[in-house]
Amino acid sequence: MIHYRLIVCIAAFLFVACTDKKNSSETSKKSSSPAEIIKPELQDIVDSANMVGSILVYDPTNAIYYSNDFERSKKGFLPASTFKIVNSIIGLETKVVENDSTLFRWDGEKRRLKIWEQDLMLYEAFKVSCVPCYQEIARKIGIKRMKEYLERFDYGSMVVDSASIDNFWLQGNSRISQLQQIDFLQRLYNSQLPISERTEKIIKHIMLSEETPVYKISGKTGWAVREGNNIGWWVGYLETKGNVCFFATNVEPKPGSDMEKFPELRKQVTTSALKKLGII
Repeated sequence: MIHYRLIVCIAAFLFVACTDKKNSSETSKKSSSPAEIIKPELQDIVDSANMVGSILVYDPTNAIYYSNDFERSKKGFLPASTFKIVNSIIGLETKVVENDSTLFRWDGEKRRLKIWEQDLMLYEAFKVSCVPCYQEIARKIGIKRMKEYLERFDYGSMVVDSASIDNFWLQGNSRISQLQQIDFLQRLYNSQLPISERTEKIIKHIMLSEETPVYKISGKTGWAVREGNNIGWWVGYLETKGNVCFFATNVEPKPGSDMEKFPELRKQVTTSALKKLGII
């Protein structure tokens, strides 16, 4: 009888212990999820620029996402020229481009932007967002390697085949959300991508867009036109005295907007948001 009671007590103890461990694990998992905080003042910034869209900022130190519209920030859009970050990385990893000084020669054909009508090094092609230069990189990478690296990087949902190898990030069904953009940037920043240290160093160098005594901003803009709608991106990260935050802005101009100002407004609303949040 005593032996039987002992077995029952042990079984009860193990059940309670396992249940507590499971509950503790689930609680820990829930508490480790980043918080999402709506900031109405970010919506004011977007409205004042005569645009619709969302600004997403992630503070990894405090595990907090800030946005004016989390629903949009989780919706997929064409990556447009933000894909030049990934395209550069794959080009470097596959040796399609040797370094940031690799030269792309202009063939003399008229291009959409006058600034593209010249020989450009990779560093320059990234800065002026030269589409023909990066189409050349994509074609040389090829379908097989492009798909392999995109899967390895877990980069959004890219749809690429032989017919779209040099434009799948500009048109078609490829999609990435602001949340996914930030996830990718975090892995790049924290050296968690399966790439060489050399490639990482080069891409971080060409991504640097602004440096002051107080902060550094690295990133890439993008502009896609889909079904008559203009979608503007600015994604990247900001470093300040040992801290870093990540951002992804996705906006559209309202009807009647001055489209000549749209390229710069993508960056201006983001900078205003970072200031409003007290990050810079």
